[in-house]
Amino acid sequence: MAEIKLTAEARNDFGKGAARRLRREAKVPAVIYGHGAEPKHVAVDSHALMMALKTPNALIRLEGEGGNELVIPKAVQREAIRRFLVHVDFLAVKKGEKVSVEIPIHTEGDLAPGGNLLEHLLDTLPVEAEATHIPESVTVSIAGLDAGHTVLAKDIALPAGTSLAVEEDTPVLQVVAAQAEAPAESEGEGEEG
Repeated sequence: MAEIKLTAEARNDFGKGAARRLRREAKVPAVIYGHGAEPKHVAVDSHALMMALKTPNALIRLEGEGGNELVIPKAVQREAIRRFLVHVDFLAVKKGEKVSVEIPIHTEGDLAPGGNLLEHLLDTLPVEAEATHIPESVTVSIAGLDAGHTVLAKDIALPAGTSLAVEEDTPVLQVVAAQAEAPAESEGEGEEG
């Protein structure tokens, strides 16, 4: 995964008023945690950060007056209605360091004929991977699966250097038989004339 470079400026004003001022200036307040160091409070350009966060588990290099930090987003707060960024918590990482993240699960192929339904028990798979080699997603083949089949976490092929961060027997996908619809009552039944 390629690094996304963003400019971050240190911030010394805290509280709701300071955060609102930053947002009016099209900046997002953020905090960088990790490696036992004191948290660093920064402000990042809102639009650039929003574009960077479109990539799941984005690896971001924050550059600015306080040096530069390699980070991944850990908690993203958005405004409820308009969905703009309100605050972001970043986790500082180093090359070679393992991190726990959740990666999206994609499916390919078609189920066996018969009108069966695919139920996603998990939309993302918790894994542990090197911070600079986080997979963007995993793909699971569902070709030919029939009702009653369950795909477990251990059945998913992971890229090299990535390991599961959940129990191996955790169900991820499940194929269920389609429910037959109850016959509709005819309109004339039950009515007195």
